[in-house]
Amino acid sequence: MSHANACLTPAGRLRLAQLVVDQGWSLRRAAERWNCSVTTAKRWADRYRAQGRAGLVDRASRPKNSPRRTPTRRERRVVGLRVSRRWGPARIAYRLKMTVSTVHKILRRYACPPLAWTDPATGVRIKWARKKANSYVHDAPGDLVHVDIKKLGRIPDGGGHKVLGRAEGKRNRRRGVGYWYIHNAVDDCTRLSYSELLEDERKETAAGFWQRANAYFDAAGITVKRVLTDNGACYRSKLFAEALGEDIAHSPTGSTPTITTAVTPRSAASHQPTLCPTCVDRTTRTPATGMAIGQERRRSLRRRERRVSAFA
Repeated sequence: MSHANACLTPAGRLRLAQLVVDQGWSLRRAAERWNCSVTTAKRWADRYRAQGRAGLVDRASRPKNSPRRTPTRRERRVVGLRVSRRWGPARIAYRLKMTVSTVHKILRRYACPPLAWTDPATGVRIKWARKKANSYVHDAPGDLVHVDIKKLGRIPDGGGHKVLGRAEGKRNRRRGVGYWYIHNAVDDCTRLSYSELLEDERKETAAGFWQRANAYFDAAGITVKRVLTDNGACYRSKLFAEALGEDIAHSPTGSTPTITTAVTPRSAASHQPTLCPTCVDRTTRTPATGMAIGQERRRSLRRRERRVSAFA
């Protein structure tokens, strides 16, 4: 099936066929005009002559006859084993001496749910759809613009180590060929993007890139309201915030950092769990773990006695 922006949609096919049938264009001239082959131009012209506009829509690619299709009786045996014994395609294929792909297509044809979607005890279907992707697309252009940086290694003139070998690649590495930093800005609604190939990812570079990207979006008629970036240093800088201005909200991912206190002997001791041999789960306890717990318990008691004797 052709996509929405293709040249030879049903409307495009109609114009192509009308040029050949109604206006008398040659097939070669019409094919050159629509950037397709002469065979394609002839196909749509012949269908237009025979069926009119109804013949220009997409047809199913399924053949009319399938003489080598699996017999219906064998398909019923596959479905019967799936329902009665709840076997997978591999086991059914081994039992019936068939290929796994054929069994899988039969199960899909008869709408048999995956075994993970059924109750193991009764076989009743308990799940009806796959988990939907957690995705979103904003409704209006400019509601959210994604800004990010892609770091790529530069390829020296003449090729890298894939062409010249590892030895030349090491020499190029010592010469400091460096990296390219691709700064990208993509509108979430329209997917309109703006990219630049820059030398670094410093705050001055990121701020200048955003000013040019914002001007590009403004020229396209998109007013940016919110920018989403990662938690990089260049995006957390004051210079980048000044480049955004007061009218554009900034939402860095991971903007709430996890604050941890410094590890001291006192804090480390307070966070260590107290292990007791009688509190360990018997299903996971082994003689080695029991001995280790007992030794740790005795060490802690000796340390406590030494602290008490020191203050006595």
